[in-house]
Amino acid sequence: MATQKAWTRGLGTAAAIGVGALAGMAVSLAAQHHAMRSLHTRLDELESAARSHQHDDLASQQRQHWELLSKALDDPELAEVLDLYEASVSPKQRRQYLFANALYTNLLFYYRIGNLTKEEFFKHVRGIFQNPIVRDYWYATRQQRASLADTDEAELGQLVDDLLRQLEEADTEEWWVVGDPPSA
Repeated sequence: MATQKAWTRGLGTAAAIGVGALAGMAVSLAAQHHAMRSLHTRLDELESAARSHQHDDLASQQRQHWELLSKALDDPELAEVLDLYEASVSPKQRRQYLFANALYTNLLFYYRIGNLTKEEFFKHVRGIFQNPIVRDYWYATRQQRASLADTDEAELGQLVDDLLRQLEEADTEEWWVVGDPPSA
């Protein structure tokens, strides 16, 4: 009987130790879960701040781009610095091309900061490229885009090239239905 009581007491002690160990593990897991949740929250905050900072940088870059183009539009001598076209252009054409560049770059920045989806970008460029001056600008700057491999700008440039090819081959006057907008 004494042996059975000792054995039962041993089981009780072992059970108490086991319950204590399980309770300790549960507390430890809860603390780890809380720490992981805190880390995920902080990571989300940092990613959000980084996106905001990137948007600020892009907005600043767009302002600077517009300021430079504005100076070139206002001063024909400065505009000559930006004359990188495949063929010679008149001062009037150069100003028009600079403005076409501003229109396209504005859409590009809107896409980059997330204000336009790729489908919306496509629809906007389909509209602005109805203008023959904008098309001439695009063709005159072909060699400049050729060096942009593996960038979002190169991908969008290819999208525009494909769209222009489809517009030229289309046998309809309803330009707004030409081409398939890309899916997200």
